[in-house]
Amino acid sequence: MPSAKSPPSRIVIATRESALALWQARHIEGRLGALYPGVETQLLGVTTQGDRMLDISLAKIGGKGLFVKELESALESGEADVAVHSMKDVPMNLPPGFTIAAITKREDPRDAFVSNDYRDLESLPPGSRVGTSSLRRESQLRARFPLLKVEPLRGNVQTRLRKLDDGRYAAIILAAAGLKRLGLSARIACLLTPEQSLPAVGQGALGIECRAERMDLVAAIAPLDDAPTRWCVEAERAVSRALSGSCQVPLGGYAELTNGRARLRGFVASPDGVRMVYDEIAGSAAGSPADFGTALAERLIAKGAREILAALDG
Repeated sequence: MPSAKSPPSRIVIATRESALALWQARHIEGRLGALYPGVETQLLGVTTQGDRMLDISLAKIGGKGLFVKELESALESGEADVAVHSMKDVPMNLPPGFTIAAITKREDPRDAFVSNDYRDLESLPPGSRVGTSSLRRESQLRARFPLLKVEPLRGNVQTRLRKLDDGRYAAIILAAAGLKRLGLSARIACLLTPEQSLPAVGQGALGIECRAERMDLVAAIAPLDDAPTRWCVEAERAVSRALSGSCQVPLGGYAELTNGRARLRGFVASPDGVRMVYDEIAGSAAGSPADFGTALAERLIAKGAREILAALDG
């Protein structure tokens, strides 16, 4: 258990420099300030490799871990004390010596359909161009709407919206959480239900990472942890970990808790949506979320998930 030490007198928070990442870091900075009014906080902006390489899909350059590595380097060097991440960007296995000290209460985990001309996916004419950065979204779109043209879309939220407004796409799919955090809810034409687009593992949740040896920080950050969100995110991450999930794998995982009961849904697909396996489990949330997630992964494997993954590796 974390020691009951006093928090450090100063906490430097490493963050990416996009508007959304800065909002997230400032949100955590504000919460720490409310907990510890005497503690000085400072943001350290870091431009990650994932932010620099916008002309190539994430799946081809190493996945979403590229948004995390430089922030972890700042923690390792002592330039920063903590780093704030979107949990959907955090690799399933942390490097030795690092820990996610808190996962804060989840924002809306759903995907958002954004269009200036159409109200939902069903109203898009055949051949419409739909932009997304995610193989997970792409595979589900292609499975449900094979006549749409799903095309890559990289960049921060504002860049993606600008590309939509410039007429390059009939619609784009973004995380609802990011739009809501940036005060852009009015841009959402409709929210996609988990049945329409199963969310990414950890989507909508923020994680605060630090060096595991910094027990003063682990203890100071612990009050920001939201136990139900952590349970859900850990169950989702266990599914992905068991399936070796990454940005190169079209995979979704979404857990919900209701009155002590858990429901966990997951899928693995080929990028074209032709091959897809889906399953879900439900039960008591009293047990280990990792065991819950692993149980779902085993069901997906029994349905052929390994064969889909092997084809992607080949």
